Amino acid sequence: MDVYRLLHEDHRKVASLLEELESTTERVVRSREHLFANLMMELSVHAEAEERCFYSRLEDAEQTRDLTLEALEEHKAAKRLLSELDKDDKATEQWLAKLKVLRENVRHHVEEEEQELFQRAKKVLSADDALAIAEEIIAYKEMNSQLEERI
Repeated sequence: MDVYRLLHEDHRKVASLLEELESTTERVVRSREHLFANLMMELSVHAEAEERCFYSRLEDAEQTRDLTLEALEEHKAAKRLLSELDKDDKATEQWLAKLKVLRENVRHHVEEEEQELFQRAKKVLSADDALAIAEEIIAYKEMNSQLEERI
């Protein structure tokens, strides 16, 4: 599996978690808290792996620099929203409204990444690079899941 397919699968998983979270009500706060914890872990590990393994290879190439820098800024915004959502009372309408903002930001980021950045990245990275980066991301995620299990 190459990096493009791997990241696409991650994006679908996050989209599914966001959709499931949005369908919760204030009455089922425990379920919302559990789903949000999963979302926060998935998004955080995905973003970190993407930044370390994928973006780091693209930010110096002329064809991908602008989109990579924008993607990094979008990650910062998503991390800020995740942090706020984590601290906020999950039993409120305001929390759900903020979650919708996160979902819209993530949706925009994914569309731009998959439709534009991936296409440009394929001109910068070889097929072997794309496979190697996917392996690095998988190893990074496995390392993080092992750390999570120990905590």
